[in-house]
Amino acid sequence: MQRLLLSMALLGLGANHLVLAADDAAQCAAAAGTYRSGVIVKGPKFAHGQYRKGVELSHTHLKMKAEQDGQVYDVAIDNVFAQGFNPEQHSIPASLQQIQVNDRVAVCGQLYTHGGTGIHWVHTNCGKRPTPNKPDGWIKLVGADGKAGANIEDNGAYCSLFRN
Repeated sequence: MQRLLLSMALLGLGANHLVLAADDAAQCAAAAGTYRSGVIVKGPKFAHGQYRKGVELSHTHLKMKAEQDGQVYDVAIDNVFAQGFNPEQHSIPASLQQIQVNDRVAVCGQLYTHGGTGIHWVHTNCGKRPTPNKPDGWIKLVGADGKAGANIEDNGAYCSLFRN
């Protein structure tokens, strides 16, 4: 343990970073998701989507270099679940516009490898029982102090779009 803490100190990581990452990873596992954290290397970028019940299911994409494995992941974020989503606005919601290159984020969702390596379903699952294919995911900005902020993909106002 002393070697781990010394290594973390040399890398500029405090003990709080390890505890927070472990807590987030445990929360993500309990929500049937896969956890990744890292630094934004590109984004955000708006992508149009299909319509469901008259609402466009657009996305915002980010590129994140993961701390866990050094890979760059495409993070596909459903705009409809973002705080401040407006169905009349066909652009990135304000809560996602705040994410910039060099910001650190923590995400919980479903990994995918078709068409590249990425993670999606980083949003609420509207109270349904989480499964590996439909986890109760999230995306959080991580502050300079290493603490993850609130989930910016927990807007349940449009959950009715996904009920039959």
